[in-house]
Amino acid sequence: MSISLGGWAMTSQDSSYRPPDLKGRVALVAGATRGVGRGTALALGEAGATVYCTGRSTRTKKTMRLETPRRGSAEARKALPADYYKNRPETIEETAEMVSARGGQGIPVVVDHLEPEKVEKLISRIRREQGELHVLVNDISESAEHEFGKPFWQADLTRGFAMFRNAVDTHIITSHFAAPLLIETAAKEQAQSGLIVEIGDGDSFVYRGNLFFDMIKTTVIRQAFTMARELRRKNVAAIALTPGFLRSEIMLEHFGVSEANWRDAIGKNPDYITSETPLFSGRAIAALAADPKIMQKSGRVFSSWGLSEEYDFCDRDGSHPHWGRYFREKYGDCLKPCDGTFYEYWSGGPMDTIYANWP
Repeated sequence: MSISLGGWAMTSQDSSYRPPDLKGRVALVAGATRGVGRGTALALGEAGATVYCTGRSTRTKKTMRLETPRRGSAEARKALPADYYKNRPETIEETAEMVSARGGQGIPVVVDHLEPEKVEKLISRIRREQGELHVLVNDISESAEHEFGKPFWQADLTRGFAMFRNAVDTHIITSHFAAPLLIETAAKEQAQSGLIVEIGDGDSFVYRGNLFFDMIKTTVIRQAFTMARELRRKNVAAIALTPGFLRSEIMLEHFGVSEANWRDAIGKNPDYITSETPLFSGRAIAALAADPKIMQKSGRVFSSWGLSEEYDFCDRDGSHPHWGRYFREKYGDCLKPCDGTFYEYWSGGPMDTIYANWP
């Protein structure tokens, strides 16, 4: 079966890939309409999971505009998160259908994750319908274009704060309401830990070229660390994950290509030769969800390409794109991923010393 929706074709069987067994698992992917969120929902679906796919874009209630702003255009650069994806073709219903087509059960739910009462109602529904929750993936991003090239004293504060709220507040709100059900489920199923995944950009703390972009992406990593610290005795892991150079719907359109002819974009940006589909990060998350030793990774940030070496999964075409290796070969060893030495500075401190048993 082949489904071609949202810019990147998805097949129900990709090369020789064999997904892990996640039958009986329940997942919530916040921000599953497109991009890594959609790729994650599909990867969990092909592993047999029940996946609640949330977002604001739905067939029954679309906020229309005359035309979708082209990435990089003046209109796109001015768009706030609430308007950035207006009139795009992807919907949560499509994502859910694609999940079911791959062998899982996709359940679309319209949710604005900036509204706590709606998120609380969503978790109540999952509790009522499933009685458990094993995986939460926070993929909601800033949903707008950053002002790269402008220092912080020239930045548009209204846009910047709106983007920060959209990319960070949504994750905190969703984790806040989902955590009790994740903890209850993990307590009943001691053999398998619960999992929260924070989707960010980058696995280091180097300067990212823009104040708001830098703050958003490093905050996501720190958020995973903080939640992991407070969940360490609850059998629920929290990690951050970065994809590589994406062939998402937005990026394919930006280069004027489709998944079928994506290599034509290499002429515009040679680095695109090592790009990956959103399914690649999704398969990384599926592998993490199936790992019985996932608690050993809790509190850290990982890359899709690094996890592919550990868990031996591939992209939809059978390839193993490795952004880290490519970057080192072309630009030198300057990525500086967070390693064991880096995390040593995150442990200890007054809280661990004085209040070692909390929580």
